[in-house]
Amino acid sequence: MTLTRALAERIVHSQPDYLAQTKAREGIRDFLAVSWPVLRGQVPDSGLPALRTVYGDGSIRSQALLLGYASHALDYDDFHADFRGHPSVVILPALFAWHQHQPQATPEQFLDAYAIGVEVAGRLGLAASQQHYALGYHNTATLGTLAAAAALARFLRLDVAATATLLGIAATQASGLRAQFGSAIKPLHAGFAAERAVAAAQLTLAGIDGKQDGVLEAFLAASSNGQAQPEKLSENWGTPWRIITPGLEFKPFPTCAGTHSAAEAARLLRQEWLASGQPLEALLDNIVDISVAFPPGGDIAASIQVPANGIEARFSLEYVIAAMLMYDDLRLEDFAEGDLNHNVMPLAAKVRRTPDESAPPDAINPALRFHEVTLSLKNGMQLRQRRTRQESLADAVDVAGKLRLALRQETAERQALLWQSSELKTSADLQALADVLRG
Repeated sequence: MTLTRALAERIVHSQPDYLAQTKAREGIRDFLAVSWPVLRGQVPDSGLPALRTVYGDGSIRSQALLLGYASHALDYDDFHADFRGHPSVVILPALFAWHQHQPQATPEQFLDAYAIGVEVAGRLGLAASQQHYALGYHNTATLGTLAAAAALARFLRLDVAATATLLGIAATQASGLRAQFGSAIKPLHAGFAAERAVAAAQLTLAGIDGKQDGVLEAFLAASSNGQAQPEKLSENWGTPWRIITPGLEFKPFPTCAGTHSAAEAARLLRQEWLASGQPLEALLDNIVDISVAFPPGGDIAASIQVPANGIEARFSLEYVIAAMLMYDDLRLEDFAEGDLNHNVMPLAAKVRRTPDESAPPDAINPALRFHEVTLSLKNGMQLRQRRTRQESLADAVDVAGKLRLALRQETAERQALLWQSSELKTSADLQALADVLRG
């Protein structure tokens, strides 16, 4: 059996379990939390109004694109380690957009399709290897197109042959470059991926002929620098489901996940200083140098050293460390589209990147990533904190609190409606949530 057909078989015939559906519900709540401020215009200069002038025709493809962009615009959305990207912001926009053509779908069918999409996302990340990302591809855009297509195939209850065709059409459209990080095109990658998946489904249903074999093999061979592991696509499928293990990682900050352990190390340094009874100003005024160490290549995503705007700041270790030292948080307003917080920049200019050459390269195992932040003061004192990726992940993110914060500007009645519908207990909940997100 070919690779494409083998993957199609698993998409069609496997059944996510109750725990996978439970994790999917949590993912939907986080998705609502990160997309709602953009959809409701609570974030100035989000880019969404401009996109609506181009994609305002109300079509299912445009709806998928706009929702994908809105949910990734803040870089506050979930991450999946196997995928090395953001699965929900491509899978859920495609599913919610398509729901209007399938209003009879049950919440369980929707959740199963979501879980299948995450399974395919994680497996594609492993099959494409770290080389795919290292070569300059943005996994959310490229592999995400296929993950969303797989979710749609399951949601549409396609047979194996049609699923294989859909995957092939999606694979031949998959594209997206990390070179766009720091611009509005980066979140638009999620929208493009969702739109392409919807288009692939429409073409499949229209009976457009497409190859059912050999396409995924060609895609992996062309985009993995000879390091592809195609067997990862199907072996040990769903044991456990990848929406459970390693699971969706929900973000505590609206910045690139590759900055989070550095931010947390900076927060620990700030807390340590204040616990000594000294004022914050005495720390900030006396810092002469800040170094941040990490495994070689560990800053491949957070590559912008001197950001020019709030979006670029999300990918800057320098800006993130300085902002955390100053404010004890990474505030959404300091990372929004538009001008930087110029109060942060003088401190950010003191940050130096010092890769730890004694550590294994990040590409070998990103799960072992760490950041060690060292503050050098005028009196010769040094303060140091090291934070690993695993320590960061051990601190659970309060998704419910994140959603309440996102809905704080709504009326109590509307908050209650959105809260209830996000639980997806009934078909009415699914209908209400899909309607409000598309609207």
